[in-house]
Formats: sequence, C-alpha cells, structure tokens
Amino acid sequence: MKKRHRGCKRRQVLTHAGEVAVVRVDWHCAKCQVGSYPVDDRIGIEGRYSPQAQRLICLAAGSWSYDVSSDRLEEFCGLKISDTTIREVAQRHGAQASEWLRSEPAAVQEFREAVGVTEFTTDGTSVNTREGWREMKVGIFAKRKLGQAATPDEWATRTLPKPLTRIACAAIETSESFGPRSKAWAKRLGLADISAITQLADGAKWIWEEQRKHLTQADGVLDILHVIEPLTVTSKALFSDSDEAKAWAELARHTLLHDGWTGIAALLKPLTMDSLSPPSISPHRPAQASPHRTAAQQAALHELRNDLAPHAHHLNYAERLRDGRSIGSGQIEGACKNMIGRRLKANAARWRTRRVNRMAGLRSLLDSDQWKTDWQSP
Repeated sequence: MKKRHRGCKRRQVLTHAGEVAVVRVDWHCAKCQVGSYPVDDRIGIEGRYSPQAQRLICLAAGSWSYDVSSDRLEEFCGLKISDTTIREVAQRHGAQASEWLRSEPAAVQEFREAVGVTEFTTDGTSVNTREGWREMKVGIFAKRKLGQAATPDEWATRTLPKPLTRIACAAIETSESFGPRSKAWAKRLGLADISAITQLADGAKWIWEEQRKHLTQADGVLDILHVIEPLTVTSKALFSDSDEAKAWAELARHTLLHDGWTGIAALLKPLTMDSLSPPSISPHRPAQASPHRTAAQQAALHELRNDLAPHAHHLNYAERLRDGRSIGSGQIEGACKNMIGRRLKANAARWRTRRVNRMAGLRSLLDSDQWKTDWQSP
C-alpha cells in the first residue's frame, strides 16, 4: 500500500510532567485516503493524554472520588484535569482492567509461579446504585506460605505469613452468575487440583451453595470469628448472670477450637433437650439438666445449632492450626471494607450499575498487586 505524506500537525498532549506540544507526520493511504499518525502508536498516545498521565488519573480515581481526584492531581502533580475527564478515563480503563485480568497471561503469571498454599475467600457487600442498594460480590484467590504450627489456644495470637500474591474480582451480579467464576479462575490460575484449594467465608448461604457447585472438592472453612460471635450471643441468651455467660462462652470456644462440630454437638445436646444447664459450668464438668428454659433460650439454642450443623465439615480448626493454615476470612473482610467500601461508598455516592462495575474492575486491579504489570504490558 502506497502512503503519502500530508505534512506535519501539532497536537497538545497532557503528560505526567504537564502539557507538551507534539509535532507528528500525517500519513494517508493514496487509495483509500485513510490517514494515521504512526508516532502516536510508537509513543503510546491515546487521545490527548499520555500513558503516564492516564496511569496517574486512574490511580487517583481508584483512590478518591472524581472531584477529590481532580484536586489531588493538581496538588500533587500540577495537573489540571476536570472530574468529568477523570471519570471518562477511569471508566474506560476500569472496563479494560477487568478484561485484562480475565484474559491476559501476564496477569496470572506471578500467581502461577508462586509456591504456596492456595486460598479462595469470597463475600458480598452492599453498594448504593440508582436502583437502590445492591450486593457486590467479591472474590480473592491468594497464595501464601504455611505458618508455624499452633495450638487451639494460640489461634488469636499467632502470625501467618502475608500472601505472596493474589488476584481479585468484584461485580454486582447474581450469585448464579458470580459463582462459576471461582472454577474459571482456578483453571486460569493453573490450579488443577481443586482439593488443594481452601475456601474461607462466613455463613452466607449463596457462598456455600456455589462452592458445592463449582469448587466441590475444595476444603471449606467457616470463618472462626463468625462462629465465635453466635456462641457469645447464645451464652448471653442462656444466662442472665454475666459471669455464667462468660464461662459458658469460654467453654464453647474451647470446645469448638479443639473438637470442632463433634464437640459443639455434644455440648449442645443436653441443652437442646427439655432442659437448661445449671449455673455451674467448667471444661471439666459437662452441663447437666435443669427444668428451667424460656422460649427465647430455646430459640437461641436451635438457631445456633441450625447455623452450625450445615458446616459440620467446615470447623476443623485444630487440624488447620496444627498445619499452619488460615482459619479466618479476614482477607476478604478487609477487601470489602477497603477495596470496595472505601472508594465505592465514599461521599454517599449513588452509582449506575454499569459504571460501578467498571470502577470495581479498577479497584480489583489495584488489589490484585498487578497494577504495575498491567501498565507495563504492551
């Protein structure tokens, strides 16, 4: 194809160092008259913003609201960019970020090469949209090294190694749509042995229903804090005296961490009969029958049992502590608060679903530790 030179044209481009003038040659096809500026592709100019400027814009937009981002960029970098422009650039890159994480080999290379145990944590958090509050599903695959062996009594004081790498995803969608992502991501991340994956989560039914469908062989673990809390609530319902309530709660925690569901079931059995345990409670003295129990106490006991019974195989805390593995879903709790909540719930924002999902893509990229890799990719 024969190209002809149509002269030079001047263009103002905003870079991370400020606005500069770029003079480039305009070429066009003599036959079809389609023109192009080869230097634009060469140096990566898209629109009137350089790649470095777009990176700063997206970093700001992923950290603060658009209007605050405009102020911060001018204060930190001397770049004067309107909040409307920041929104347009961030929205475009948010959509691209989600696609890059899902499809580019470079996005998962670090995860595939890391050596450690694999954890999948997932949860949901509400985001305000034009259609009202809706649940945004969040999922994180992470790899970490095993920690030191710990006893059940050391569960709250031990320190686990930080994750070596992780990949995050988030979107407002149904559980039936979000659930299959876990299996697709496992395949993409090279996790052929599903049984080697640990899924940690709270007791939300949709999470465990999707786990049974898509990560059937994974080792499921019910977050320890989401079990201890209802034990404490139940102890307060059973005993009006605070000392007795604390004693039973301590006994229940001790039993849970040492013996899992088997121990809890044995602890609850005499209480769920037509009786309530007497005030004398000790780890060495099992609860005995008493003829007094109110309807509220009975309801609290049945609620606790109904909540924990479906997770009988998800309470193997003593074994996991001995192996140096996680027993909590703090990683996803933090992601819901910081990755999603801190940005998407800021300033009482009300989002269009399409736009909030794009911003969730940008936040997922930041939380996946793949920010630099994405911007360095051709």
